[in-house]
Amino acid sequence: MVNIGYGNLVTASRVIAIISPGSSPMRRLREEAGKRGKLIDATEGRRTRSIVVTDSDHVILSAITRETIAARLAPDFQGEDAE
Repeated sequence: MVNIGYGNLVTASRVIAIISPGSSPMRRLREEAGKRGKLIDATEGRRTRSIVVTDSDHVILSAITRETIAARLAPDFQGEDAE
């Protein structure tokens, strides 16, 4: 299990992608998941900082950054700027 913030957990083996929420395609992904009943808001009312996509086609909104969630999934993760 991986903590995606505020006591919310996701099964690590089910995570396909952790995405930044700012782009138009991600906003559309979020809207479409809501229409299908596959959107889970785990932000506790805070700003969405990442979107977690699972193999069951669920879209989970998190107030934790992509880098933080990735580091929790893979402790040796260095981020995109690491050499």
